[in-house]
Amino acid sequence: MSETRNPIRVFQVATGNVGTEMIKRIRNHPDLELVGLHCYTPEKIGRDAGEIAGLSPIGVTATGSVDEIIAAAPDVLTFHGVFPDEDLYVEVLEAGIDIVTTADWITGHHRNRNHPHPSGKPTTEILEEACRRGGSTFYGTGMNPGLMQILGIVQSCDVADLENVTVIESVDVSCHHSVDSWQMVGYGRPVDDPALPAMLEKGTRVFADGVYLMADCFGLELDDVIFSYELGACTKDIDLGWYHLPKGSLGANYLKYQGVVDGVPKVEVHIEWQMTPHTDPHWNVQGCYITTIQGDPYISSKHRILPKPGTDFTNPAAFASVGMTVTGLPALNAINAVVAAPPGVITSADLPLRAFAGRFKP
Repeated sequence: MSETRNPIRVFQVATGNVGTEMIKRIRNHPDLELVGLHCYTPEKIGRDAGEIAGLSPIGVTATGSVDEIIAAAPDVLTFHGVFPDEDLYVEVLEAGIDIVTTADWITGHHRNRNHPHPSGKPTTEILEEACRRGGSTFYGTGMNPGLMQILGIVQSCDVADLENVTVIESVDVSCHHSVDSWQMVGYGRPVDDPALPAMLEKGTRVFADGVYLMADCFGLELDDVIFSYELGACTKDIDLGWYHLPKGSLGANYLKYQGVVDGVPKVEVHIEWQMTPHTDPHWNVQGCYITTIQGDPYISSKHRILPKPGTDFTNPAAFASVGMTVTGLPALNAINAVVAAPPGVITSADLPLRAFAGRFKP
């Protein structure tokens, strides 16, 4: 698979936490040129993208219609909204424009199961049809699910007789200032709220996509992906400034998505989140991504992500910026390979190793 050599024309959708950070990153990415910005907030339309991202003006004005995206004729659309916009996806794909997204998509299993398309067809089928009509490609990624599963797959390369592969996200999430995201999964609700487990599962079920992705690469036919949970209740009222967690409400969790074969977990994604350390039960969050592989030999590794040396580590915004960067950059760095890929809905299993490579500073 060859890579595109000229700068790729990118039209970005959304300027939330991830989107704002990606405007900054695209500016310095040697492969990419930002040619447009689509915003859902009326107050942002007509403003310069740089200004919206807290930069100097960069000469790209935010627009608000799909017609304007198509008229700009970009090579690829990057979608960084919290929730997918499948109607927009279809129009853009049919116009022959590739899409790379960080919104709730890795393999499509989750969207098919938990968010039925109004047509009654599986969403993956709807997008496949749009890709076929437009000759375009659709790809979803992120940090976890996304890059973490790729790391788990690659680290199994020197292991014989695989028994189990587990990747764990063990992080403090209080720097991720997305109220909608945390309301969706029930943070701040009483831990005995009967609606909470279903909310938490539906809001995190995209992590099951990561299990399916790994199983595909390992050649495993899973019987099922099982969800289980432990909930941490706040031991006192917690005010984060941007989010309030009453005493007794959900403030931490340990979730498991386990891909099973004949009742035995083979491939797993675990999610250890804390919004506050003041919970019961309490987990010792390690602030990293952990891979464990049972086999011969046994593999254990930690993927730690820190702000660039010289950054003010006392500034919570620095860690928030890092979190948004590692979510969005796997999408930006894969764009070359996605543009070169054949039409259709693809996963990381379909891309070459170069799709996961960063870029050196010019």
